[in-house]
Amino acid sequence: MTARERLFSANSPEVAGNLYVVSGPSGSGKSSLIAGLLKRVDIDYSVSATTRLPRPGEINGRHYHFISRRDFNEMIDNDSLLEWAEYNNHLYGTPEQPIERALEAGRSVLLEIELQGAKQVRERRPGAIMIFVSPPSMEVLEHRLRSRGDTDDEDIVDRLEIASAEMAAASEVFDHTVVNDDRGKAVDELTSLITATL
Repeated sequence: MTARERLFSANSPEVAGNLYVVSGPSGSGKSSLIAGLLKRVDIDYSVSATTRLPRPGEINGRHYHFISRRDFNEMIDNDSLLEWAEYNNHLYGTPEQPIERALEAGRSVLLEIELQGAKQVRERRPGAIMIFVSPPSMEVLEHRLRSRGDTDDEDIVDRLEIASAEMAAASEVFDHTVVNDDRGKAVDELTSLITATL
């Protein structure tokens, strides 16, 4: 069964849009690849909600919906999230209603989420097309995390441990892996994977 056929089997026959999930360890460069992709491909980008504070340059409503833990828990209680997960002591989740509206209108939607959330989407939407962004090595990943300058040593150790577990589990959840060694080539590969099924 193709990815598109799996999507239709999981949704109403009228739904013409595809659901794409892009995930990868913190520091893998998935946000950078997605930024490059969005300049080339006409696709809706889902804005996740999170309880963490904005990083420098991040804009509320564009990069994330930055909300309180209390408000996030209300969304969980109301079952208004397609997926949610706790990552590095912060909650992240995807509001479901905007995705449903887009898919029903025939629009394809891209989610950028963590592995825990990706597993939930795989279960709830087996037709979703799952793409994992991997660093070329753990050494490169550590260098990228340290060069960002917004993460202390303890946090880097935590992120590397999480990344190791994510990379080990990726083949069980994802349909495709893009190794982000050369950004230009990785954007090309990600774009090709998505445009092939739009």
